[in-house]
Amino acid sequence: MARRNGVALPVQTPEGLAELYRYRDFPHFVEVWVMTTNAMRRAADFRQVVVDYAAEASAHGAVYVEGIFSPAERVRRGMSWDEVFGGYCDGAQAAREQYGVEVRLTPDITRGLSIEDAMLTARHAVTYRERGVVGLGLGGDEARYPPEAYAPAFRLAREGGLGSVPHAGEGAGPASIRGALDTLRADRVRHGIRAIEDPALVRELAGRGVVLDVCLFSNVRTGVVPSLAAHPLPALAAAGVHCSLSTDDPAMFDTDLAREYAAAGDLGVLAHTLFEAGVAGALCDAPTRERLQAIGGSFAWPRESFGAPA
Repeated sequence: MARRNGVALPVQTPEGLAELYRYRDFPHFVEVWVMTTNAMRRAADFRQVVVDYAAEASAHGAVYVEGIFSPAERVRRGMSWDEVFGGYCDGAQAAREQYGVEVRLTPDITRGLSIEDAMLTARHAVTYRERGVVGLGLGGDEARYPPEAYAPAFRLAREGGLGSVPHAGEGAGPASIRGALDTLRADRVRHGIRAIEDPALVRELAGRGVVLDVCLFSNVRTGVVPSLAAHPLPALAAAGVHCSLSTDDPAMFDTDLAREYAAAGDLGVLAHTLFEAGVAGALCDAPTRERLQAIGGSFAWPRESFGAPA
């Protein structure tokens, strides 16, 4: 994409990108993410990333995906909101037709945006609800930009029928999660793993049935946790917190669904419990949820360790 769009990157090969994707910390990841995603400059690029990822996810057994994109970053570089949203929604339709993967979309507000741009993100998300947008997210540097400032945008999205799925409890601690729950009325929390630092918050998440979208390899490679062995997923699951499993940015973290599920299995967390949490937290309509439940109910889940994710 960088070559065909005339975007200069500091590396010229996939091998070079692999080296670029070695992060010093979470802010460095954000820096590299902005640099590389800047290669996307056309609606066709947005369509392509959805279709290409659907092909990869389908190969690992996925049948339903809620994908994240950050539209304001592209608008800042001269594209229109409709080009960005339209490209991603076109990709979701093509993914369904070509691979049978149901792709729903949850655009992110990037932390640091003005409230005006945050509101525009929410308004366009609501406008594209009938084309597969199901929720509004919040991504970026949690430590510098707490969630409370974005409450008006999430209120607008909720009034327009969208769910709330902010990142929290990754780059910042339990206060970030509480802000997402209390101020943004989060239906799910992306990451959320630093809840483990606050036993009362863990009990609250378990009691309320809030699903955390956990991304094992991402957390290690951005330095949020020191190693897979030290990851709090098993402790959260043992405490009754519902955890789904995701890839975050699979290319940028050298991971895929199978690797994430295998790693979770190595930590003693069973695949079917992760699947069930994913279905429980999905921002989908009742017929889609029933179909996913039927798929999970008919799958021959292993009693131990890793089985192919549905």
